[in-house]
Amino acid sequence: MIRFFLIEDDAVVRRMLERIIQDSGLGEIVGQASDGNQVSIDQLFGVDVIIIDLLMPELDGIQTIKKLQAEGFAGRFIMVSQVENKEMIGEAYLQGIDTFIQKPINRLEVMSVLKRVADYLSLEASLHTIRKSLQILDIKGKQEPADFGSKPASFSEQDGLAQKAQQLLLQLGIASEAGAPDLLLISQWLAQEERRGDQLRDIQLKELYSQILLKLHGTLDEQSMGKEVRAMEQRIRRMVLQAFNHLSSLGLTDYANPTFEHFAPRLFDFQEIRQRMQELEAGEKTTKCRISVRKFLSVFFMEAKA
Repeated sequence: MIRFFLIEDDAVVRRMLERIIQDSGLGEIVGQASDGNQVSIDQLFGVDVIIIDLLMPELDGIQTIKKLQAEGFAGRFIMVSQVENKEMIGEAYLQGIDTFIQKPINRLEVMSVLKRVADYLSLEASLHTIRKSLQILDIKGKQEPADFGSKPASFSEQDGLAQKAQQLLLQLGIASEAGAPDLLLISQWLAQEERRGDQLRDIQLKELYSQILLKLHGTLDEQSMGKEVRAMEQRIRRMVLQAFNHLSSLGLTDYANPTFEHFAPRLFDFQEIRQRMQELEAGEKTTKCRISVRKFLSVFFMEAKA
């Protein structure tokens, strides 16, 4: 659960936010203050996200963010404001806020923002685990170059790829899916194999999963390998289906949505997307559409390295 701290001079707004956070089940309020002057770093131990008002009587939101960052707070900021001044909003983003919540408070908007931040934090935790895994892969790749590419990608390159992939996962609505860490590992594997001129089409997906698992866990007996491969296969398929449904839903709501326009025809067969849109419009929860996991993985990697 996310640990929130509220900095807001309006007690009514604080109560509204507290109620929404409690009802969402995404986290808990661990502290509150009515002004930035009342908050110091020692009050923020374990805090993940600060929800902060832009305009406050003594120390405003931007000044408070600067102060807390200087004191060592490394968590996330969500800013609450009714200000529409583009310069002030731009300055807030430069200081590192993640997003704005507009006043007057709208319950659905707050829930949407909280869910997005929760997904982001979940993905960050996954990325932390993945980075450790990538370091293991990189070390083993140098020790056994014949198994995993003669020149593994550097960790900085892997990290850059992971950051771009992170953005794509959020755009596609799959950041919190169990298959997201698997997808990051696959992207790293493809980046290494590309240096030797190998392509995804040259390998069966099960063999791809097996190679990644071998590098990650070392030698596995046949039964354990089969079990791990099936588990990865299921996680990835569920994740790809979620992306398919997410894009179809976007298209159904707004055909001109830029995320839909860019990704739907690239990651999937557009005829299948249109069929899924019709299914969703008819209220059908399951789909009869055919989805190519191989195409999704290939295009996702190309987008991540672009």
